[in-house]
Amino acid sequence: MNSLDWFAQNLFGCVFLLDGLRRVFAISWKAEGQQTVPQGQCVGMSRGATFAIGVAEIAGALGLLVPMHSALADILPLLAAVGLAFLSFAVAICYVRRKEPAAPTVALFLFALFVVVGHLA
Repeated sequence: MNSLDWFAQNLFGCVFLLDGLRRVFAISWKAEGQQTVPQGQCVGMSRGATFAIGVAEIAGALGLLVPMHSALADILPLLAAVGLAFLSFAVAICYVRRKEPAAPTVALFLFALFVVVGHLA
């Protein structure tokens, strides 16, 4: 695994850590012209489902960030990236079903695949 793969893994972990913390603590950022959902929920999802997704994102991010110099440095980040790829894919399907833009989630899915391929190569 080269330094580009490590950088991608760390960046990917940081993105999911921040997004998971946002979901768990219901932080809502309002972009100009964008409607916000009460309590930071996803549209069409219950607060419990949003919390569960946030916890899964935090767990996956920690799986990517923590074991850099431990004995689990080979398998744990790979499993975390695969789990986050499945999570991103499932969320993208939800967005497509609701006819909402899914491009950012698809980009995260492709980024997860890049991290997985980097570990396997």
